[in-house]
Amino acid sequence: MKIVILAAGIGSRLGNPFPKPLTPLNNGKSIMGMQIDNLTEQFSVDDISIVVGFKKDLIMERFPEVTYIYNPFFDRTNTSKSLLKALKKNKDKSVLWLNGDVVFDAQLLQELNPYIKKEQSFVAVNTSKVADEEVKYTLKNDFIDQLSKTVKNGLGEAVGINFIASKDIDKFINRLEECDNNDYFERGLEMAIDRDGLKISAVDISAFDCMEVDFKEDLENANNLFR
Repeated sequence: MKIVILAAGIGSRLGNPFPKPLTPLNNGKSIMGMQIDNLTEQFSVDDISIVVGFKKDLIMERFPEVTYIYNPFFDRTNTSKSLLKALKKNKDKSVLWLNGDVVFDAQLLQELNPYIKKEQSFVAVNTSKVADEEVKYTLKNDFIDQLSKTVKNGLGEAVGINFIASKDIDKFINRLEECDNNDYFERGLEMAIDRDGLKISAVDISAFDCMEVDFKEDLENANNLFR
């Protein structure tokens, strides 16, 4: 299995003059530093790739031990195209990927491992809250049916940690190719579910601390959770 961190975007909503994943936390780590520390508790650092774009050298100098994939169109494309670049490098492998602004409890990975081991594609979700501006989901026959920010009556929020099994990756790549430049990768998942019948599980990680840092208030909440 390979691991991909999506970190190409400008992240303007937080207001940093540097890539959002380098945002310092009160625990002495950056967002990305915490991600890599958590991931390498269970997986090899050699299997981690980071998709970079905006001020890429700052990230590459900070974490020289991982592999990098460059999205030169980071200012004109969204996560669907950054993830597409990474998946094309790993067509024969399963891939665990996460957004570069997610802070999470390392124990959360133990909840995901059974699905990874049985090669079941999934989206990690939090069922304890459903905010309007977040990516939400619905289920059909125990698998994800709809997945977007516009979902009505969502059952929970996608937290930005996901897994595509090797058996599903080719179809997912094809749908990411069809996505518009400004689409999030969730659009590719939705199309693969609808048109290819991909079975994507929703893995509930609500028992663990996990959040995306988009705004200053998110950063304050993250610092309160992860001291």
